[in-house]
Amino acid sequence: MNRTGIAVAGNMIVDVLYPIMGHPKPGELTTITEGIARSTGGALCNVIVDLAKLDPTLPLKALGRVGTDAEGDYVLEKLHVQKNIDTTRVLREGLTSFTAVMADTIGKQRTFYHYRGANARFCEADIDWDHLDADMLHIGYILLLDALDEADETYGTKMARLLHTAQERGIKTSIDVVSESGDRFGRIVPPALRYTDYCVINELEAEASTGVKLRDESGGLLREKLPEALSKIKALGVSRWAVIHSPEGAYGMDEAGRYIETESAPLPRSMIKGTVGAGDAFCSGVLYGAYSDLPLREAIELGNAAAACSLTESGATEGMRTAKEALAFCRSLNK
Repeated sequence: MNRTGIAVAGNMIVDVLYPIMGHPKPGELTTITEGIARSTGGALCNVIVDLAKLDPTLPLKALGRVGTDAEGDYVLEKLHVQKNIDTTRVLREGLTSFTAVMADTIGKQRTFYHYRGANARFCEADIDWDHLDADMLHIGYILLLDALDEADETYGTKMARLLHTAQERGIKTSIDVVSESGDRFGRIVPPALRYTDYCVINELEAEASTGVKLRDESGGLLREKLPEALSKIKALGVSRWAVIHSPEGAYGMDEAGRYIETESAPLPRSMIKGTVGAGDAFCSGVLYGAYSDLPLREAIELGNAAAACSLTESGATEGMRTAKEALAFCRSLNK
């Protein structure tokens, strides 16, 4: 089979963004300001739209589930705006997953309240392997796909089994993880990493996955610990690139164990409209770099540029540009 393009699988979500005047303490009230907005979200929707905008000629396939409701119609309509996204393997059943996003207009941070819905039933049987001709498969989020987070006697989790199947068929694999409190990381994430070629996660997810503390008591990033965390991610089975992104910068380790460190784009605070899609934008840039056979450093630089573009708009994907335009925008910030 002649493999080309990228398949993106996993969470398909409707995000409803509520701008708020700071996060309240329990029992307290905060104000929702003007600017309530609806958009698509989740690993699949965000990453595949970002990839489609980075390269409008890139063949893309969506693999996931939405509901048989108006929200499901809305998700598919938004994906169909990008002419290089194939949605024929998006199945429809039940209610579409949604997230209420509380976006702090003062601190620029956000909190998510999520209904799992149709995403909870997405499983390996939903993928038509015999007709999947993609070169790469990106799937996320681990810890937010109930059927794939289930235990598997042979591979540890159903997600790990899916990734193993992809690799056996010659498809490169990439994963993303959702930020979550609790002890599930140690049980659910490591089995998947054994069958992962590219792992792109944030510093909190890396800390939970490896046990390496990456922020001090005051919240400062422990940069000297990043090589150790990346080495541990690689030791868990990631075969090509392990990448950690944070507000301060992005850090990676390639196939040869070479450590790479980059700073985030110096985006003026006045240009930051929201952070809801920055992580997925970064991931899409790195993925496109990997697909384009760029060295890890250049792929991370593209990820940083993509994240900077995302930050300039309140929605998850509205700020994305072509790869060339994103890099030019990032260079303009350094002048």
